[in-house]
This record gives sequence, C-alpha cells and structure tokens, in this order.
Amino acid sequence: MNIQSSDRSRSGGEGAGPAPLLVLRRVVRLLSAIALWISGAGLVAMTAAVFWQVIGRYVLNASPSWTEPLSLLLMSWFILLGAAVGVRENMHLGFEIGLHFAPPPVRRAMEITTHLLVMGFGAAMAWYGWDLAMGTWSAKMAGVDLPQGVDYLPLVGGGALICLFSFERLLTDLTEGRVPEVPLAHVHTVE
Repeated sequence: MNIQSSDRSRSGGEGAGPAPLLVLRRVVRLLSAIALWISGAGLVAMTAAVFWQVIGRYVLNASPSWTEPLSLLLMSWFILLGAAVGVRENMHLGFEIGLHFAPPPVRRAMEITTHLLVMGFGAAMAWYGWDLAMGTWSAKMAGVDLPQGVDYLPLVGGGALICLFSFERLLTDLTEGRVPEVPLAHVHTVE
C-alpha cells in the first residue's frame, strides 16, 4: 500500500529558476529555519514560565505577576512565526479538493490567486499590527514593565514573514510555468 500526499516543499527546491530567485530561496529558507527555531524556543520558554507560575501559586503561595503576560506574548510569537513557516512549507489550511478537480489552467489561476491573497493578508497583518503597536506603545503592560505595543509586534513579524514567504512561492510558480499536481491527501493505492 502506498500513501500519497501533496508536494509540500515545492518552493524549497533550488534546481531551477533565475539566479535572483535562487538567492531569494536561500534567504527565505534561512529565515524560515530561524523562525522555526525561535518558535520552538518560545514554546519551551512559555512552558517554563507557566511551570514557574504553578510552582509560585501552589508551592510558594506567592504567584508571580509576570508569568501570564510573558506567556501570552511568547505564545503570540511562536504561533505567528509557526504560521509563517506553514505558509512557506505549504502546510496551511487550503481547499485542495477544489484544486484537485480543477482543470490545469484554472488550477494555475487558483494557485496564483491564493498566493496574492495570502501576501495581501500578511502585508495587512504587518501594517495594522505596526499601527496597533505604535498606538499603544506609551501604555505599560500589566504585570511586566514593557510597553503595551510589544503585544502587537508578533503580528508585524509574522505578517511580514507570511507576505515574504508567499511572495517567494508566487515567484516560484510564475517562473516555473508549470501547473502543480495536487493529489488528494491520504489516497491509498494498491500495488
């Protein structure tokens, strides 16, 4: 029995394309790896902060005030950075059944439209996240001596990376000039 799944690393290959696209792919691959490592470190740090919150509350009977806001901030970072990596690796939510049954020209148009929409979403997220961060920078976060605007910086970072990663995928699709195969996930074939 053979299990087929969709090609998730289409934009990760470096075999084809113009030289600037190859440079972009290398830079984006590096940024993706850094984002993934930061996301993982944020998850570990958040787990440690929550653990300390539990120890402080139930063992020391002195609950620290900084653990909850720090945990929420770390969670925002690792979720949004992880989402950006998901866009690059083509592991985000999608309507693949529609792509699977669409004729090749429609499939290509759907792929390009998807990249443009995701780019627009990431750009809007970064733009308005920055606007929120700057608008609330003068206020202080409760429990932590940081500006309130720090809470919105994950939107800026995650949105910018989502936009960049989708742009790379769009350029790859446009320069390769091929219609991607979209097999249904978890289709079983008997040999």
